[in-house]
Amino acid sequence: MSPGANGRNGGGGPLDGAVVAVAGAGGPAGRAALCRLARAGATVVGCDADAERLAEAVAAARETGGGAPVTGDTVDLLDPAAARAWAERIEKDYGRIDGLVHLVGGWRGSRSFADTDLDDWTVLHDLLLRTVQHTSLAFDEALRRSDRGRYVLVSAAGASRPTAGNAAYAAAKAGAEAWTLALADGFRKAGKAEGLDRPAAAAVILVVKALVNDAMREAKPDAKFAGFTDVDDLAGNIAEVWDRPAQELNGTRLWLTPQP
Repeated sequence: MSPGANGRNGGGGPLDGAVVAVAGAGGPAGRAALCRLARAGATVVGCDADAERLAEAVAAARETGGGAPVTGDTVDLLDPAAARAWAERIEKDYGRIDGLVHLVGGWRGSRSFADTDLDDWTVLHDLLLRTVQHTSLAFDEALRRSDRGRYVLVSAAGASRPTAGNAAYAAAKAGAEAWTLALADGFRKAGKAEGLDRPAAAAVILVVKALVNDAMREAKPDAKFAGFTDVDDLAGNIAEVWDRPAQELNGTRLWLTPQP
């Protein structure tokens, strides 16, 4: 998948008329994803725990999204009932759900392994793993009912090669990847049970070293951000997930940075 794919602006592409939910939509990556998916013709429903940040992201996507519907819901994804209610509300309002893009993030680290604070693990376990558990369980059935269902997790290269000061972060990311791959196996088995020659949907992991956006560059004009993925490039790669067949994508890690 090539970074920085051009917007399709609808026109009968794979995302034209699709309904896609974006978890963690209020951050820079979420804002970029809302805009890119809307430009591709999708109806996009974002959620974030921060209502003000979410409103700004939705407004930006409506302005640049080419007219596709973009809405936002304030949802606490640490509450499994709230996550399920969000999924049910989307399917009730739009009649289908064709994707969940998981962009809930966070980072904590230490100077060394010995300095690791287990309180960091508690925070990151909730942000990076628990929210994946709740969204995957909430959206699983709706994605299997879609003819183009996709669950997209954005992960980090550190999950495959943890460093001493990132033990909690890497462990949480690795757990989220394992959970997503289990979801992929569920999609595979569901397709087989229905007599299909493909998974019922696809769960895929996009792996980055780290993300960068314009505000970060402005704050550190001399920094090179080597190997980082721009949030707009990430959004392009997210949209391209719908360009490829489920059997090709399901259960795969797509590296947007060189593999360690």
